[in-house]
Amino acid sequence: MKVYRVGGSVRDELLGLPVQDHDWVVVGATPDMLIERGFQPVGRDFPVFLHPVTHEEYALARTERKTAPGYRGFAVHYAPDVTLEDDLLRRDLTINAMARDADGALIDPHGGLADLRAGVLRHVGAAFAEDPVRILRLARFAARFDRFTVAPETAALMRRMVEHGEADALVAERVWQELARGLMERHPSRMFAVLRDCGALARILPEVDRLWGVPQPPGPHPEIDTGVHTMMALDHAAATQAALAVRFAVLTHDLGKGTTPPEQWPRHHGHEGRSAALIEALCERLRAPGECRELALLVAREHELMHRALELRAATLTRLLERLDVLRKPRRLDDLIAACEADWRGRLGFAERPWPQAGRLRQAAQAMRSVDAGAVAAAHAGPASGIRDAVHAARVAAVRTVPGIGG
Repeated sequence: MKVYRVGGSVRDELLGLPVQDHDWVVVGATPDMLIERGFQPVGRDFPVFLHPVTHEEYALARTERKTAPGYRGFAVHYAPDVTLEDDLLRRDLTINAMARDADGALIDPHGGLADLRAGVLRHVGAAFAEDPVRILRLARFAARFDRFTVAPETAALMRRMVEHGEADALVAERVWQELARGLMERHPSRMFAVLRDCGALARILPEVDRLWGVPQPPGPHPEIDTGVHTMMALDHAAATQAALAVRFAVLTHDLGKGTTPPEQWPRHHGHEGRSAALIEALCERLRAPGECRELALLVAREHELMHRALELRAATLTRLLERLDVLRKPRRLDDLIAACEADWRGRLGFAERPWPQAGRLRQAAQAMRSVDAGAVAAAHAGPASGIRDAVHAARVAAVRTVPGIGG
């Protein structure tokens, strides 16, 4: 029985990056042998075990054979005679198909080190085409390693996979998992560039794909193209270390512009409501977390009004903040502001422009918090049904005291 460290930890070590997790492959063993040594079996589709002390994953060397469309259509073979080279051959990219033995020697049968040094994302072999999830994984790696390029033969292979319908077999859970991870990389727009190039974006996220080629007014949007703007905003959100919900909201905030009739271009009247409807359907299809859905809907519906915060009168500003529910959920305002700032700075020449609306929104919210709703309710002499209006009126009065706010 021999044990090898494989995959991402070897890659990141060679890149000089921090190694978060270690994955191990065991050659020449059976499940019973590992269980006898105290390993805990956790694999459902193939034999994976947790080390009794470190709890790191150890997998038996295996091969896979395609039996049906999609990423679950595989027959897995594992036995003591499966070699390390056999196991590495089934992996996705050459940079992920390296291993180190017990003495630390590098085992690199597919040229992963050379591709690592050259900055190339290249598939290992024909098995890449058997699993559509690998398209998403490669796109995610492009977002992480933003100096890397996709090998021409790999790009061509992904296009053929999409043409043959492999991307249509992806299930929602895997799409969301890879999308969420890609959004959290440092240059997420590169993930979408790779997916667009091979045609996969139109199959898995058509709402996003149709944004390219849709013009916006050149005054507020010198970059003009809606897809270009969305990617610029998304990369700005990533540069500020924004949370996943914020990045997803930025990605989806202008989806409605993709459904504007061309005869109305470059204006997009009513796109906020259309964006919200598309977000609802998208989140339902991908089974996105509730936090991501809620913030995305709020940003889509209210970002245009938030951009106008400096000109809003006290009553309008108070109603806006009440709709956003920022008093019960104070952290939400920070997320909304982060998304709107990314929308503002994700425009050609706008990267360093201030967004003073953030200060106005925070000042108004603080003024609203100063209102003691309980005291207002206790002092209310009319019917109970009027308490909400009385509290609202008190908040408007408090917001009106903020310097610069009229009405």
